[in-house]
Parts: sequence; C-alpha cells; structure tokens
Amino acid sequence: MLSNYNAGDVVYIFYRNPHIQNVANIQEAAVVNSPDNPNELALFLYETYYPLSTEMAIYANEAEAEHAYRQYFH
Repeated sequence: MLSNYNAGDVVYIFYRNPHIQNVANIQEAAVVNSPDNPNELALFLYETYYPLSTEMAIYANEAEAEHAYRQYFH
C-alpha cells in the first residue's frame, strides 16, 4: 500500500500530542524522499522526518481522516 504514495503528495495522519498521550489530532503531512535514503519515502511533519511505514494510519484526504477519527476516538 505504500507504493500508492509519491514524493510531493499531501496526506493526513493522526498525530498524538507528545506531552498529553490521550490527545490526538488530524494533521496534514507531506510525503517526501527520506533525507537518509533518497530511494525511500518519509513523512515530513513539524520539521521532522518520519519513515513511511504500514504501521501508520495515513489518509489520502481530510474527509477520510475525519471519518476514521470519529470511529476511533468518539
């Protein structure tokens, strides 16, 4: 499923507040080439690169993310 993404794509993820673990928000992130390995993709969020993996809940648009958020957190 990671092959569906390309550098330059904008996606939406759930981002947990690192200071308050029970708080999660939907956040826009950019798919970019990893600075450590240009052949791999990463998410760029809050000036940090995160390896793109199948363990992440990634949504192609904000509506999908909102729907999933309501299912998981409400």
